[in-house]
Amino acid sequence: MDKLIKSIAASGSFRAYVLDSTETVRIAQEKHQTLSSSTVALGRTLIANQILAANQKGDSKVTVKVIGDSSFGHVISVADTKGNVKGYIQNTGVDVKKTASGEVMVGPFMGQGQFVVITDYGTGNPYTSSTPLVSGEIGEDLAYYLTESEQTPSAVGLNVLLDENDKVKVAGGFMLQVLPGASEEEIARYEKRIQEMPAISALLESTDHAAALLKAIYGEDDYKILAEENLQFSCDCSRQRFEAALRTLAKTDLEEMKEEDHGAEIVCQFCGKKYQFTETDLEEMIHDKA
Repeated sequence: MDKLIKSIAASGSFRAYVLDSTETVRIAQEKHQTLSSSTVALGRTLIANQILAANQKGDSKVTVKVIGDSSFGHVISVADTKGNVKGYIQNTGVDVKKTASGEVMVGPFMGQGQFVVITDYGTGNPYTSSTPLVSGEIGEDLAYYLTESEQTPSAVGLNVLLDENDKVKVAGGFMLQVLPGASEEEIARYEKRIQEMPAISALLESTDHAAALLKAIYGEDDYKILAEENLQFSCDCSRQRFEAALRTLAKTDLEEMKEEDHGAEIVCQFCGKKYQFTETDLEEMIHDKA
């Protein structure tokens, strides 16, 4: 089971989240049949959303939209405070690697755009905020968003590593935030540690990467673990929800579907599940509109 560990420095001046999101990203890759670059871009967005949702209280939902103007198109993800996340990428077929290192390319194919976060507290007034994409690599974009939009200086590292068949080998990351009251000396010490930290890909390859991440973040500083929460890819789509959407269509549209297509098939963008509606189903909806 994937997990997120919340921790705080003994001094109370820093907090860090570390995540193992391997299964989450593996399921997303299977559901969307993404190729290498698309897998990593979608995976990083899901991890970023898991971090943002873990920051919320109550029954909130967080939507992340990474809106680029290049090959990937948009990457959309929705997460809740119970550890569920779902998502999709418009172009599943981007597959570009650096020739020398075999490293999967992401940033250049995101292009220019926005990192948009919509937080729905369940009150009917979702709150939207956004920052420009700084690199399209998503980790840096999330760090910039947290620092600029939420006014909390943050460091973020996230990645998805693929095996020789381009299947997800490991996925995860971390977020470190400075809390009010941190001394200049402490901030300098943590900054130095983050700068000198091994590459996130190397840390994820450790046998226990959550422990490796915590060690890299805190070094010799004492910290305590506040909570461990389960994470999973989970879609809440249902036949009822899609039926309700069909019922909002004009009577003529429903009649057209019935005459020309002899029914309707709706595919959930987030998980790929297909829902079939027969001619009889459509007839019933047309009848209800009459």
